[in-house]
Amino acid sequence: MQNFRNYYEILGVPKTATADEIKRSYRRLARKYHPDLNPNDKAAEERFKDIGEAYEVLSDTTKRQQYDRFGQYWKQGGFQGQGGRAPAPREQYTPDFDRSGYTGDVDFSQYNDFQEFVDQLLGKFRTNERAQDTSGGGSSSYRTNTQAPPRPAPRRDSEALLELPLERAYVGGRERIRLEDGRSLEVNMPAGVLSGQRIRLKGQGASGGDLYLKITLKPHTFFTLEGSDIRCQLPISPSESVLGIQVEVPTLSGLVKLTIPPAVKSGQQLRLSGKGFPKDTRTFGDQYVEVQIVVPKNPSKRERELYEQLLEIQSFDPRENLPK
Repeated sequence: MQNFRNYYEILGVPKTATADEIKRSYRRLARKYHPDLNPNDKAAEERFKDIGEAYEVLSDTTKRQQYDRFGQYWKQGGFQGQGGRAPAPREQYTPDFDRSGYTGDVDFSQYNDFQEFVDQLLGKFRTNERAQDTSGGGSSSYRTNTQAPPRPAPRRDSEALLELPLERAYVGGRERIRLEDGRSLEVNMPAGVLSGQRIRLKGQGASGGDLYLKITLKPHTFFTLEGSDIRCQLPISPSESVLGIQVEVPTLSGLVKLTIPPAVKSGQQLRLSGKGFPKDTRTFGDQYVEVQIVVPKNPSKRERELYEQLLEIQSFDPRENLPK
């Protein structure tokens, strides 16, 4: 039998917490224990579910009021212990179930455990109905329907593909998506999502199941992503490769200056530390810049003259190490 669960302790807030304080604490804990950030961690997944259940109750004014009133009875024996049905408390409390159409006195011994009470609090069960009194007099009264509620449709998880540009995956943020059933959802994407990762949207699947967004990153025209590192090719001219130069190189966070050393070779790689893809909220991979020496296809007359002069006076033989 499940013991009383203190939702205030689960969210780490006092009982006097405001709605904004509850929301801030929920968002902080939800990010910390999100299954996507804690893969294969069952404890984190259960903690994430508890946090969601606590927020569902405490964020709703009516549910929170009912929960607070009920909380005074749990230490008196209602929902404690491990065998049989708990004895009824000395007092009875009349909750206001406006949303379920029920009002009246409640005997808390009717619940096997605290979760059963929460289920009714969240509107998962409807066990009362209005009936006409057939004993005469034509007056109406209320009675309890002891039949089990109809079995709800089974929850089914579903999956949808979400294709993101590399720049959007790098920064994260809000992304609006349209599902095949016509619904439009706004998703707060974490920074640094990768192809193949899945983001769970609780309760957005079929029949109340979860919706999993499978991420695919679009190919980029300049950047190539390898793990958390970014690779790119930087074209330079022959004279720049000989003399060395400082150039601006695109990164996902903007242009940065890179010093090309003299006598650099085509294919040589230069590293930009920390300019790669996010590993987590604080660290990043690196960006590797591969130098490509590009010759002019249509040099001007003056350029050709200078190249001819350079050829006449050059002091090295690029083929001196070839077999004789």
